[in-house]
Amino acid sequence: MPSRHTHDDAPDTEQTFRHLATTPPGRERDALVAELVEAWLPLARRLAGRFRHKGESMDDLKQVAALGLLKAVERYDPDRGAFPSYAVPMVTGELHRHFRDHSWDVHVPRRVQELRNKVRSTHQDLMNRPDHPAEPDLEEIAAQAGLTLAEVHNGMEAWDSNNSLSLDADIGTAPHGDSFTLADTLGHTDPGYDLATDREAARRGLAQLTERERSILYLRFFEDMPQSRIAEEIGVSQMHISRLITRSCAQVREHTQADPRPRQAA
Repeated sequence: MPSRHTHDDAPDTEQTFRHLATTPPGRERDALVAELVEAWLPLARRLAGRFRHKGESMDDLKQVAALGLLKAVERYDPDRGAFPSYAVPMVTGELHRHFRDHSWDVHVPRRVQELRNKVRSTHQDLMNRPDHPAEPDLEEIAAQAGLTLAEVHNGMEAWDSNNSLSLDADIGTAPHGDSFTLADTLGHTDPGYDLATDREAARRGLAQLTERERSILYLRFFEDMPQSRIAEEIGVSQMHISRLITRSCAQVREHTQADPRPRQAA
């Protein structure tokens, strides 16, 4: 029974794959792999085209898809179904991994993306040269890519910064040995701001009280003195102090709510 193909132009490579499965590593096997990759390259390029509107250049996407196709050719077992049903998920997965590792978490200008891609590809080309054992410096990358040093610097920064860092990500180890996250380094809202707002809001109401009433509130809420002690200081009963505190607080609250300025500050 003839094999079913995903596309009308799909090549008939079943016999080549069976030959590959019995060929040991060596030149003959490498030649068979190259032949199969070339035969199925249109499929990989079609899959790459599905991602063309995601911000990456088509040349990069085609290279990633070709890499996925190469892996599929080398790992395919002809006794386990048609090749496209095996290759399509592998090539697509390779493309998804590329976007997971290299895509941008935030929108950046197209020019920055192009600089990042050019700097990255030039860096890889220099590193792959057998006569270039060390890490290339900015001057070498600029000369090879035809860019200025400032452009290379911007491209390198974009290369290192195209992914955002989770607030829960570990970023180091504290002196006592425990790891800490990015969230641990962020500041917190100073409660003093709320305290200043509350004091300003209460200022007008406090001004309406008598000196005696203000003294009682000061002793209770600033000196944290119990009502029994305040009663002894003032020379009245504790019940009378309780009534004065309740009445004074209500009066302060009433003036605070009636004044639009504290609400605006809050």
